Amino acid sequence: MEMYNVGIWGYSFASIAYIIFSLLILAAHNQSSIAKWVLFSAFMAAVANVIAALQITFSFSLQWAMLADAIKVAAFAVFILSFNIEKGTVREILKNKTVSKYLSFCFGAMVICWGANYIFDFSYEYLFLLFVILNLTSLVLLEQLYRGAHIEAKKSITPLVLALGSVAVFDFVLYAQASMVGGIEFDFWYVRGYLSALAVPLLLICIRRFKEGSVRIFVSRNVVFYSSMLMIAGLYLLLMALAGYVINYLGGEWGQLVSFGFFILGSIVLAVLLITDTIRRQVKVFISKHFFANKYEYREEWLELIGKIEATSAEEYYQMSLQIMMSKVDATGGVILKAISNNRFSVKYFNDMTLDESFDKDLVLLKNFTKNHGWIIDINEYSEDPLIYPGLFIHAKIWRKAGVNILVPISIGKAFYGFFVLSNLNEHNKLNWEDRDLLFAIAKQLGNFISLNEANDKLAESKQFDAFNRMSAFLVHDLKNIQAQLGLITSNATQHRDNPEFVDDVFETVESATERLAKVLAQLRNKQVAQSDSKKVDLSDIIERVIAQRNVMEPRVVLSNKEQCLATIDDERFFSVMNHLIQNSQEATANNGWIKVTLEKQPNNIKIIVSDNGCGMSEAFIKTRLFKPFDTTKGNAGMGIGVYEAKQFFESVAGSLTVESIEGQGTKMIIVLPI
Repeated sequence: MEMYNVGIWGYSFASIAYIIFSLLILAAHNQSSIAKWVLFSAFMAAVANVIAALQITFSFSLQWAMLADAIKVAAFAVFILSFNIEKGTVREILKNKTVSKYLSFCFGAMVICWGANYIFDFSYEYLFLLFVILNLTSLVLLEQLYRGAHIEAKKSITPLVLALGSVAVFDFVLYAQASMVGGIEFDFWYVRGYLSALAVPLLLICIRRFKEGSVRIFVSRNVVFYSSMLMIAGLYLLLMALAGYVINYLGGEWGQLVSFGFFILGSIVLAVLLITDTIRRQVKVFISKHFFANKYEYREEWLELIGKIEATSAEEYYQMSLQIMMSKVDATGGVILKAISNNRFSVKYFNDMTLDESFDKDLVLLKNFTKNHGWIIDINEYSEDPLIYPGLFIHAKIWRKAGVNILVPISIGKAFYGFFVLSNLNEHNKLNWEDRDLLFAIAKQLGNFISLNEANDKLAESKQFDAFNRMSAFLVHDLKNIQAQLGLITSNATQHRDNPEFVDDVFETVESATERLAKVLAQLRNKQVAQSDSKKVDLSDIIERVIAQRNVMEPRVVLSNKEQCLATIDDERFFSVMNHLIQNSQEATANNGWIKVTLEKQPNNIKIIVSDNGCGMSEAFIKTRLFKPFDTTKGNAGMGIGVYEAKQFFESVAGSLTVESIEGQGTKMIIVLPI
């Protein structure tokens, strides 16, 4: 009798609480469709609690209380679904496809279960099963609502989720146990009213925070995953309840004890399964394959890519591009390669990975293949079956030895730019079509991103050269004076025939300087570089002449390993840039130091090395300043374009200029030119 009173008071309190809640909604004069549906749901909750209190008092059939409770559960479920419906009337909410499906399902389940209840002589097990399903559905809807809402909306709906979720969990456990043992545990039934009453303040807080339309559900892959896990848990417990019922029915006096133990054991097994990573991964894979058209959330991938690009500084665009691409395949190393000629590539940025000259031939083949087919190259896939890549013949072993897994071509428009070369020594999985689509889309965007920044760099250089051209106009006058002075000396040279012979050589040198100055003046007046005049020359002869001219000052320059090295090149520009590079070495080396120029003829290339034991340069200086125009360490004595011009010249003839240097030990300038 004491528990009866507890139940009556509990449901009475809940009834009063929901009636007050309904009056507060009416007093707010909110005419929105959601407010009206909240009012209806609160009214049904009040009715359900009144009928439950009357049932305890007058002992009529529990079915009436359960019928009112089912309508209340359905009303709150529609309220949850309405968060993701555009503003409209209550009728429009009910006509919504999702709401209509839910109500049809709910009504059909109620008809079937109540029909089975009457057919099988008022067997309540079917009604218990109905409420297990209804409450499980409510939990899934709440979980989707919370996970799909944005951060601000979550703050508003948290009280709602706590209120309705706690009631749904309690009822789910109550009816699941009832299904298992064949009857309701009335001690729990009597305290339901108090839990229902406690939910009212939370609902009131939620309604005060809530603005219509502010919560939108985005059904992401993670939402479906967690909802699926919740549904699996519910269905598993439902099966356990049915098994417990069978055991209880067949077990006689020990049936209840055995079924309860079976239920506890099954719950433990379920918890272990849900916690295990393998099971969770398998469920995720199953959902991705059968419930989603795409493996990736492209909206999230795109927003993440745009966010990283926007946060990139102008100096770090190569680094960020490589990091973005590496993150998509969990690569441990990578390189950005840019094609600078038909058979040469330049490393624009690298991370924990280097490629030496042994990869050059394969890179040319890969370049031609990707230009024709536009495919991403999966080295693991190629190693297993090279015929997948028709017409491609590369040395897969050297790539795998270097840890390279993937080569993603970079294209800007229809023009080939280069490769993202990605490595992961611990990864041996092959790419599927969705991986390739994602990498293609990202590489396309990053290619445009790199191209834009390179264009900005060239524009900045162009502006610097514009300033140089303006400055050159002021130098023309000074250069004219120098030319006039040198011309005067040349014209009077015949008056000094009685001087020693070396004076004649000096005058010849002055005459040569006059001609060169005249050529420079012509270029400055025209504001453009003179057209290249390439011809086949012996590079060793030109270098000898440069060394002879430079040896008028200390330290002296030594030419080693001289041999005929024929190349088609502009001999005047080659003379000029070599003169500048050797001059730099002399200025960086003490008078008692040494400078050596080495020529090495290779099967396809000519290698020239200018080495010294001077002061050397830091790695940071080489990367950031050495090849940057107008950046000089000589103060007013230098323009800062000598090394830059040399690099541009050698690359214009499909060659290269690289530098190796150690501070305090010396420098090597390595020039490679095609034969």
